[in-house]
Amino acid sequence: MRLNLKRPILFFDLETTGVDPAVDRIVEISFIKVSPDGKEETKTRRLIPEMHIPEEASAIHGITDEDVKDCPTFKSVAKSLAAYIEGCDLAGYNSNKFDVPVLAEEFLRAGADVDLKKKKLVDVQNIFHRMEQRTLVAAYKFYCGKTLDNAHAAEADTRATYEVLLAQIDRYPEVENDVEFLAGFSARTQDADFAGRIVYDEKGVEVFNFGKHKGRPVADVFREEPSYYAWMMNGEFPRYTKKVITEIRLRELSRK
Repeated sequence: MRLNLKRPILFFDLETTGVDPAVDRIVEISFIKVSPDGKEETKTRRLIPEMHIPEEASAIHGITDEDVKDCPTFKSVAKSLAAYIEGCDLAGYNSNKFDVPVLAEEFLRAGADVDLKKKKLVDVQNIFHRMEQRTLVAAYKFYCGKTLDNAHAAEADTRATYEVLLAQIDRYPEVENDVEFLAGFSARTQDADFAGRIVYDEKGVEVFNFGKHKGRPVADVFREEPSYYAWMMNGEFPRYTKKVITEIRLRELSRK
């Protein structure tokens, strides 16, 4: 089977210093670029995260400070990486919740103007959870009949994710071979930011998805309680979340 593509799609996986998109950094990134004609191109790169790689993270992916000491920083490759993903959609495993937010943070931290919201985002894990409820190792075994050796190595996980999606499309008639459908089908919520702190309600209005104002329009809260905006901007929220709430705040101020 071949994916039905209108433009290239990048399957990708990240190994990082931890699990918090707001503060943790990429130590390894792997891509499989699939073109509409079925041609594949694989690229894997390690990066120095400019922070210590905690031992508990190294225990999972096997990458230590020593392994990346001579590698480039994300900032030094941000421009070329942005060019590489230009015009492509993105796919991964648990990517909407983790990999995409981390990648967005790294681009913002590097000062690169990359809007990942313009891309179709296919999360293979969400399709799997909607259909079968399993992990990537189990998904690979279930759909592909293979054992995932070298799990938590970025390239191995990326390849497995790509193969699982092809098998999902083949297995389920209702899962269409179309990236726009796959992006919508694998989305859990309509997030305004990548971290899911701000989501769209049924009317397309940005509302809070956490805390004491959960379910309330962001613009209304900032209008009634301007200090809440300041609290978020000074807090440990992802840069992309801060970017989104700033756009909402400026939009509302311009209407006065």
